[in-house]
Amino acid sequence: MVKVHLIEDESEIRRLVAEALARIGHDVETSATALEGLQQVVSTNPDVVILDLGLPDLDGGEMLKMLRAVSAVPVIVATARDDDSSAIRLLNAGADDYVVKPYSVEHLEARIRAVLRRGLTSPGEDTITVGEIVIEPGSREARLGEETLDLSPKEFDLLLMLAEKMGHVVTKREILAEVWREPYGGSERTVDVHLSWLRKKLGESASEPKYLQTVHGVGIKLIAP
Repeated sequence: MVKVHLIEDESEIRRLVAEALARIGHDVETSATALEGLQQVVSTNPDVVILDLGLPDLDGGEMLKMLRAVSAVPVIVATARDDDSSAIRLLNAGADDYVVKPYSVEHLEARIRAVLRRGLTSPGEDTITVGEIVIEPGSREARLGEETLDLSPKEFDLLLMLAEKMGHVVTKREILAEVWREPYGGSERTVDVHLSWLRKKLGESASEPKYLQTVHGVGIKLIAP
């Protein structure tokens, strides 16, 4: 369970997002203003903060600076500003990631998983094993048996995402959102190509799968043979 604190002034959005994240299994607390949110984050120490920029008492960017002065909690900014300069400014101000409104809860959940995964910085910690595949997120290394897999950054991210949801079907849209950060408009063909490359490095093919099982019309899942 992830402790999420949502700072959002629009009551309906706040309610819908909080309820959706709670259904996924997260422990969600909310605030409607920047100052209330700052106070609550400091006192409750959540795992991640979702911060809306359009707050009534203080600009979200200023709130972010204040929060960064007292806490290193991962912050995902929710913004209607989709230009590169705004994104760069937010990231430089201390945001760990951002989502552009309107966003889906599935996309937000993918971003939550991504920022929390980045906290795995020590080699050997939280090793994931699937059959003969061994993945070390901290050192970004993966092995198949005794052989180190020569994976591109995207191939590693793709394998890690599937391993974290081992046995569960993941849609290509979810993969685009988390691995490529393209929840809307991304090409599913990109996913197909990288899956093909990953299959080859795992010693399998789509016609003779071993680890990567296609669920037709739904998505892909990683299993232990």
